[in-house]
Amino acid sequence: MRCSIALLALVFCAFVVPPANAARILGFFPSPSRSHLLIHCAVADTLARAGHNVTVIATKPNMYPKAPYNYIQLDTPLLPDTFMNVLVNDPPPFYKRYPMLLSEVTKMNNRTLSHPDLQEFLRNHGEDAFDLLLLGYFGNEFHLGLGAHFKCPVVISFMMQPFFVINELIGNPSEHAYVPTLFSGLKQPMDFWARLQNYLTTLFEYYYMSPMLERAEQKYYSYNFPTSSGYPSLEEARHNVALIFANHWFTQGPVRPNVPNLIEIGGIQIKQHPDPLPADIAELLDGSPEGVIYFSLGSNIQGKHLQADKARIMYSVVSKLPYKVLWQWGDSGYPGNSSNIVYKNWLPQSDVLAHPNVKLFITHGGKGSVVESQYHGVPMVGIPLFGDQPVNVLDVQQLGMGVYVSYADLTEERLRQAVEEVLHNPKYTETVRNFSKLYRDRPMTAHQTVVWWVDYVLRHKGAFHMQSPAVYMKRWQLMSLDVLGFLLTIIITVISLALASVYWLAKRCRGGMKGKTNIKNGVTKAKKVK
Repeated sequence: MRCSIALLALVFCAFVVPPANAARILGFFPSPSRSHLLIHCAVADTLARAGHNVTVIATKPNMYPKAPYNYIQLDTPLLPDTFMNVLVNDPPPFYKRYPMLLSEVTKMNNRTLSHPDLQEFLRNHGEDAFDLLLLGYFGNEFHLGLGAHFKCPVVISFMMQPFFVINELIGNPSEHAYVPTLFSGLKQPMDFWARLQNYLTTLFEYYYMSPMLERAEQKYYSYNFPTSSGYPSLEEARHNVALIFANHWFTQGPVRPNVPNLIEIGGIQIKQHPDPLPADIAELLDGSPEGVIYFSLGSNIQGKHLQADKARIMYSVVSKLPYKVLWQWGDSGYPGNSSNIVYKNWLPQSDVLAHPNVKLFITHGGKGSVVESQYHGVPMVGIPLFGDQPVNVLDVQQLGMGVYVSYADLTEERLRQAVEEVLHNPKYTETVRNFSKLYRDRPMTAHQTVVWWVDYVLRHKGAFHMQSPAVYMKRWQLMSLDVLGFLLTIIITVISLALASVYWLAKRCRGGMKGKTNIKNGVTKAKKVK
């Protein structure tokens, strides 16, 4: 009996005790968006289930309550509703919108870093407390100082395809001649006019937005991690980035080169086997063989953020559909009551989309939502609001997986036509289901990829041999301006010397000819005198 108990105890320990090579990993995710947190916490959950000792610090409730990590929530002021209302309903022009968003986000991130609970955490954990920092990126590059604080390498988790800030961090080439920037709304291949637009957008990102963001990042980094206290400069802290996980997969496009430490883990938040749905939702979906429409504008935008007339338009259209509608609305008053609509404050989106009776997804077009819909083969009607959403939905439409509907120009007729088009035209469902097969076909799952690469970084003490030399170069060096300047100087010097030589020879020739003429004239005159 005692032997049996001892054997059971050993088996239990084998399952619950982390392996000897388990690393101590700190996940720091200050983003105010639950959709971002879904991505970052999925990475942390994956690492914890692989046996690592993971601690997560975030500003929202835990998205994975069953995850085997230690979770610490910081209650900090996030982006205000007034800001979200402006962003959705009265957005400023492009060249003002993103600087405004970045400014608000960096200020919010600074408040997170100065939170008393976080400061207490840092005081209680010395420089050798963690082996790796997993940093969720969203306008918070100055948080790289945490990697310097714990003297450990940094792995960044990013919630979509890499854009200019991410590219700069690891020296990823922009290749603007054939790779559309994230916010250009363009698709490969690009003709001349598209390449011109992409070039101008690239200039805007790298020479307007990047310096503006750099100033804010430098200000907050210098305040929180001063070099006078022994911290490295922000530039040196950037060199501590071992690799970046991007929630993207190449089949989504664009086709482009990536440096070795840019690892694509598109769909990391999607479970291989969906969790059981809440009883009422499962009953609704199971009892609707004719199909159910899932409606969600994301985790950041609730019904209260919508203009009243836009909300009425949406309600008027979906309330008249001959299908049940599962609508993630939020916690405020509903736009109306209809027997076919079930409102919810929050829904396990990926698990809902995995149900075979979901016929259509009306979405805001966030990257996570699009990925989940593509993975589960559900066609979309997209109503993008801000950020990368318009580009994502435009891509969905161009690929034939759904229809784009402008929020600014929303009318009942336009929304109804889009919904009916996707519901009644089988090409959208067929296209997205075919893409689902392509998207899932990869050598390793996203979860396996995360574990392998993090273990690789840990085994090789940061794996900095993967870093591109571009990380240590200035922008003018990357553009070869010094080389071009040197060559131009040589060319100008050679041309100048050649011109000077020609001028000198011409002058000598003219001088010689003049001398001969003078001698000849002198001799002639002399003869005449004689």
